[in-house]
Amino acid sequence: MVIKEKTDSVSLTPAACQAVRDLLVERKLEGYSLRVYVSGRTCAGLQYGMALDNNPRETDLTFDTDGVSVLIDDQSILFMHGATIDFIDDARGKGFLVNNPNQVSACGSCESTGCESC
Repeated sequence: MVIKEKTDSVSLTPAACQAVRDLLVERKLEGYSLRVYVSGRTCAGLQYGMALDNNPRETDLTFDTDGVSVLIDDQSILFMHGATIDFIDDARGKGFLVNNPNQVSACGSCESTGCESC
């Protein structure tokens, strides 16, 4: 059974919601959701992945934000509480940006050597 609930754990900005809606219309993907997941960890912290998905899993947390359905797997949500997903188009580039207040450097060598590059 897919867990469906309204959550404040992860939120999407209006710009992110509009970008997802635009992608769904452009690609003619009616009934699809935005899947967000933690895909790994680097020196800079967590890496995130996103996909358009119409196959929710039994262990997914699902919620709707401004007409956009979002899926997050049960392991990724553990690292994403309080995160905000935004869509930017500025000097940094164009795309989705995850602002996660729990993000910390994952570089073990920086902790032991005190390097400044991380």
